[in-house]
Amino acid sequence: MRGQLEKLQRDAEEELRGAVTDEAIQAIRTKYLGRKGVLTSILRGLGGVAPEERPAMGQLANQVKDALSLRIDAVLAGIAASKKDGKLLQERVDVTLPGRGIACGKLHPITLVMQEICGIFASLGFSIAEGPEVELDYYNFEALNMAKDHPSRDMQATFYVTENLLLRTHTSPVQIRVMEKQKPPVRVIAPGKVYRPDADISHSPMFHQIEGLYVDKGVTFGDLKGTLTFFLKHVFGDEIGVRFRPSFFPFTEPSAEVDIRCVMCSGKGCRVCGQSGWLEILGSGMVDPEVFKAVGYDSEEYTGFAFGLGVERIAMLRYGISDIRLFTENDRRFLEQF
Repeated sequence: MRGQLEKLQRDAEEELRGAVTDEAIQAIRTKYLGRKGVLTSILRGLGGVAPEERPAMGQLANQVKDALSLRIDAVLAGIAASKKDGKLLQERVDVTLPGRGIACGKLHPITLVMQEICGIFASLGFSIAEGPEVELDYYNFEALNMAKDHPSRDMQATFYVTENLLLRTHTSPVQIRVMEKQKPPVRVIAPGKVYRPDADISHSPMFHQIEGLYVDKGVTFGDLKGTLTFFLKHVFGDEIGVRFRPSFFPFTEPSAEVDIRCVMCSGKGCRVCGQSGWLEILGSGMVDPEVFKAVGYDSEEYTGFAFGLGVERIAMLRYGISDIRLFTENDRRFLEQF
């Protein structure tokens, strides 16, 4: 039996020297020291040993078991330490490397343009007014001289929530709400989000508009032209050309589209301006007396002008952006340019 125990220890030591994984070492422990292992098998023959030798054999078996257990634990600890050293080596920090700066957030280009536009009109005495984005049909259409069967409603495709509730298609309803609560003089701009079911490289289902309104005694079309020309030259530079073209809007009369000389080709004609040399930039006109009637203003005493512009349109021209979808795709490479 002594020879069997000594051979067990030698064989186990030999196998441990070749084992390199936790699984292999645990398999050796089970093979030699497990309930059905080699040591257990040897000890079953203890009954055939002379009675006077049994204590010595039992003591030797315990010594072999303890020594082998300690050896297995030591090998496992060595593998664990080696793994830890390797992990620390991989994760070590090179303190000689330069520090990494923290990226700071920046204002979105739409926000930048919106703030600039509001700042220009604020310098002219306009205050800022806001209103709900989910609007009543009355404020979005009827009070702006667009009855239920008015053909001008076809000019603005609409997201309807119910028959009389919708996502506003422009911020002009804010002007009605302001005039209902405030007597002239009124000088406000209404920036905000608007919604129309239209989407391509130049249109978005959600976009931003700024509508303006000035009502007082003696307001003329000349005031309208002077105000908008001042605004456009501040945005695009003093050299920009500006022209007014007759147009139609149900809530203004007379109405005018305002164009600027193409900022891409300087008026020579290109793909952006359709070879015309001009770009439509906003709509405007003198407030229709029917709109004054809806809010209780006396059109014989007061006159006023209104205008509306798309913020994305201004931003695309200002920064040379060809696809409106870039504003909402949240591509950091695009946004970091601003």
